[in-house]
Amino acid sequence: QVQLMESGGGSVQAGGSLRLSCAASGNTASTFFMGWFRQGPGKEREGVAAIYLAGSGAEFYADSVKGRFTISQDSAKSAKKVYLQMNSLKPEDTAMYYCAAALGWTASPLVGSQYNYWGQGTQVTVSS
Repeated sequence: QVQLMESGGGSVQAGGSLRLSCAASGNTASTFFMGWFRQGPGKEREGVAAIYLAGSGAEFYADSVKGRFTISQDSAKSAKKVYLQMNSLKPEDTAMYYCAAALGWTASPLVGSQYNYWGQGTQVTVSS
């Protein structure tokens, strides 16, 4: 089992920034990817960003956040902790943001069905 704990959500005005954190605990040895997903009011869940925790640390982003959001992992890679730096926030970024962990490799790191464990979510609200 893997437990995920998100933090860092809140309310901000458009153009502002927030940083989300997600710490994994438990049996994390086989965690290959960690990602951030969001679900806004009346919208389907959307993959926002993901990072490959081994090797190159490759990052993946949804088109809607490229150039504004940055996913990163803790410098102590064994810590299995990731961050989502969100800049130039827009009202349409308002959503519940969820951290997720995938066991094993996936060719689709922004697809929610590829993930095995999920956090409880943290709310991000951007006002205009």
